[in-house]
Amino acid sequence: MASLRLFASARSAGKTVVCSGKTYTVEEAKLGGFAGVDVAFFAAGGAVTRALAPDAVKSGCLVIDKSAHYRMDPDVPLVIPEINPEALRSHKGIIANPNCSTAVTLMALWPLHQAFGLKRYFASTYQSVSGTGAEAVQELESQVQAHVKGLPFPRKVYPYQIAFNVIPQVDSFGENGYTGEETKMMQESRKIMGLPNLKVSATTVRVPVVRAHSVAVNAEFERPVSVEAARAAIAAFAGAELVDDPANKKYPTPLDFTKKVKCGVGRIRVDTALDNGLALWVSGDNLWKGAALNAIQNAELMVREGVLKSKGPLAGA
Repeated sequence: MASLRLFASARSAGKTVVCSGKTYTVEEAKLGGFAGVDVAFFAAGGAVTRALAPDAVKSGCLVIDKSAHYRMDPDVPLVIPEINPEALRSHKGIIANPNCSTAVTLMALWPLHQAFGLKRYFASTYQSVSGTGAEAVQELESQVQAHVKGLPFPRKVYPYQIAFNVIPQVDSFGENGYTGEETKMMQESRKIMGLPNLKVSATTVRVPVVRAHSVAVNAEFERPVSVEAARAAIAAFAGAELVDDPANKKYPTPLDFTKKVKCGVGRIRVDTALDNGLALWVSGDNLWKGAALNAIQNAELMVREGVLKSKGPLAGA
């Protein structure tokens, strides 16, 4: 019978969590603690992954990791199941989950790549505060309440006020002027799509939205494009929902795609600056397809394909 175990830091060990009517006691995540576990979903950051994932693998556990620690490791598959499911078969005990903005963007670009052959893309993101964590959500809410009450704006998480503002920085800046988030989009897109020479330029921006990321994409393709063919490709793709009726003001928004499995794609039009180019808009839940859901879909696919056979419980760290 399937079972679930929850792991966290020593500080949280002993706490209880109620899920689907069952109460679970949180255990301390530590070396030797994953014996007998089939699959462990790691969502505690790169330091925890670095410290515990190799030990979990030695215990016979499959690690599906949400952090960036293993994403660009050539021996670790980086997988979005709608795009490169075959990579799951080459795993050596660890599977990496993509960055949230990368996952949402590729739900629009992959079917278009299959139709026209992707050559390069430019992306400007509109990333929700939940991508930074619970404290960032609380900060946005506190600042909105402060505005209503005429009080000073509390600020701790972001370098600038986030309420009624946008911040053109997600992650720290590198020597080339691009942030870590922008570099991740380039590197991860190449690896997931199997396009090592793909040209990508991204600008990642934090916006005062609680949940779900949006991305404005301008993409250039090898072959001639059309809006009709692009819409057909998106509509036929398992990971996307076409919402593209500009005459009736129909297009994806973060609110509409919060807690949705698929990512919404719309505003599809011929790009006026690129050869064989398309401009488009995509919105998707950064906590679902951009994180937890993608990891679960990878595990489920492995079970269906017979790559993973259950011996014991699932675990979340």
